Amino acid sequence: MAKKIAKEDLSKLKEKGTGFFAEFKEFIMRGNVMDMAIGVIIGGAFQGIVTALTEDFINPLINGIGGAEVGGTFKIYGGQVIKYGDFITSVINFFIMALVLFVLLKVVNGVMAMGKKEEEEEAEKAEEVVLLEEIRDLLKKSK
Repeated sequence: MAKKIAKEDLSKLKEKGTGFFAEFKEFIMRGNVMDMAIGVIIGGAFQGIVTALTEDFINPLINGIGGAEVGGTFKIYGGQVIKYGDFITSVINFFIMALVLFVLLKVVNGVMAMGKKEEEEEAEKAEEVVLLEEIRDLLKKSK
């Protein structure tokens, strides 16, 4: 009897596991997840470009114009230092990335909106045609 119960439990676990993995596979294969993964990879690569832009172009410009050293440090007790320059560089990187993502999102939304406008216009025309046909049919019946 114990073997029979164990076999039933094992088969239930197999079914559950298969369902879980099938659901996980379906989740992974969705277009949204793949698009997000590609976006993360491209974003990581783009971060290197933004960091190079900040460190190699923007920071030297700030150093040259303002006379302030962006890569500066502030010494505190025990020989420890606070690297405020690295923090400023990270903030600049963040704002550049945020600006680029904002512009990219606006462009993508604009392109998607164009396609939706055409579909909405076609749907409105179809609704107008249906209404006109109904009015025509009502007029025919009333005569």
